[in-house]
Amino acid sequence: MALTTYPEAGATRRGPLPAGYRHLRYRTRVGAGATAFAGAVEAVLSWRMHEAMGVPVRADAPRAAPGVSVSTRPGLGPFRMDAPCVVVWTEEGERRGGFGYGTVTGHPLRGEEAFVVTRDADGVVWLEVVAFSRAVRWWVWLAGPLLPLFQRFYARRCGAALRRLTTARR
Repeated sequence: MALTTYPEAGATRRGPLPAGYRHLRYRTRVGAGATAFAGAVEAVLSWRMHEAMGVPVRADAPRAAPGVSVSTRPGLGPFRMDAPCVVVWTEEGERRGGFGYGTVTGHPLRGEEAFVVTRDADGVVWLEVVAFSRAVRWWVWLAGPLLPLFQRFYARRCGAALRRLTTARR
């Protein structure tokens, strides 16, 4: 498994997010019921959510699993960046499923991001994107206050893509 560029690997799973980073927590409804939940978890774990957003994904495996290397290219048009990561944890349960991946050498940020699907007691299915990060490259540091806006926009796009995929399965 590739080594992460930060010591707090796994912190997005359940624990408090570490100090010294920018934090992101974004939660949005993506559907309802067991079928929507199962479809949403599978779309997250199989990279389909990312691909539905138009974000190219290269991974060592067809599904997220601890130790899988994955590289995404978020951005728009010529303004895409390589974002190499390694999956640090996965979960597939009756009411919660998803994964977290952490940055490796070559990523413009340092930190971790998780994509977690949950189903509450009323059967409502949610996507939560949780991240902690800080700039590594000078040009990311210069982006300053734009970076949190981009990360929130990205999280909203994840929710919209997963909602479309979940709805299409019905």
